[in-house]
Amino acid sequence: MHFVVGSTGKVGRNVVSGLASRGLKVRALARRPDEAGLPPGVEVAPGDLSDPGSLSELAQGCESAFLVWPFLSGDGAEAVVAALAGAVPRVVYLSAQPAGERPESFWAQVERAVEGSAREWTMLRPTGFAANTLGWAGQIRESGVVRWVYGQAARSLIHERDIADVAVRALTEPGHHGRRYVLSGPAAITQIDQVHAIGAAIGRPLRWEEVPAGQVEDQLAGIPAGALKTWASFVDAPEVVTQTVAEVTGTPARSYAQWARDHAGDFAV
Repeated sequence: MHFVVGSTGKVGRNVVSGLASRGLKVRALARRPDEAGLPPGVEVAPGDLSDPGSLSELAQGCESAFLVWPFLSGDGAEAVVAALAGAVPRVVYLSAQPAGERPESFWAQVERAVEGSAREWTMLRPTGFAANTLGWAGQIRESGVVRWVYGQAARSLIHERDIADVAVRALTEPGHHGRRYVLSGPAAITQIDQVHAIGAAIGRPLRWEEVPAGQVEDQLAGIPAGALKTWASFVDAPEVVTQTVAEVTGTPARSYAQWARDHAGDFAV
């Protein structure tokens, strides 16, 4: 049995599916089990991260736990991680690439909690999520124009399924303890080219319109501090590209164009 926190999120849902497709038993944590929509045979347990004691009970007897921390602060992470680590021998945490550069970040705070409590641990440090570009869907459907900042910023966005594929390996196979995997897509492409890839996927020409950074600050609620500065840096120094997905899974990372084709329905009118 494997325990999955964040089972209805973009990555967690694919982790659940990946484990289930291997014939493995999965216990998935969900705040609203009736709405989870997870594969048949998956045990869906009601609960959330606000009750560490219940997490310990739910994870008891499981071989591993996949942890997503959905908050922009590390407050409370130590109690949650201690509960999981006391119940399972292995914790795989979905962190982020900036954790290695920003020790004050919530990603790094949760990593320290995991490293300090779990008997075996693996940190997944993806670069930008391709799925974050779903934020453009409304503009694309309405006008075919994406108005945003730093069109020349080149990002190595990663498909959520690639993150999940690595997570499934780390949860179920030996040899991943103590590893911090920086995961990326196969290439860094500009945001303008991302928009064009979406256009190709939906069969509709799309256009980018550059917006001054000062005009979007009020739209960044729920986005980690420093995001604008980070995007600006990718104009001159593209986001890092790694081969880790291929090294761990044996299959090259999916391209952004593939991600756009997989999500064409989210952008189509």
